[in-house]
Amino acid sequence: MTSRAHQLREDARLRALRLINANPNITQRQMAEELGISLGATHYMLRALAERGLVKVARFSASSTKQAYIYVITPRGIAEKGAIAARFLVRKRAEYDALRVEIEELGAEIGGSHVSDS
Repeated sequence: MTSRAHQLREDARLRALRLINANPNITQRQMAEELGISLGATHYMLRALAERGLVKVARFSASSTKQAYIYVITPRGIAEKGAIAARFLVRKRAEYDALRVEIEELGAEIGGSHVSDS
């Protein structure tokens, strides 16, 4: 079984690849905000994705500052995104099933009555 830290890193990679796929012009700052991680961690992750050949990074020629980048998912990145998504889905379905069983057990314990949030 994979470690929790590995799962979290893999989940972050999946979310980053999905963000890039949806918006190749996304800035590192925007990505950091969307992922809920620091700008430095985002930069580190993007470099790792590029080094692994999952993402290509290029200067965005239409940028007035010439400091903007465009991120392109490579064919290898698309395959990796699919594999990570499949593992994520299997894990989340198992979590869902376990949670559903727990909810049913708790419902039975309290006699099937519903407790409101208020």
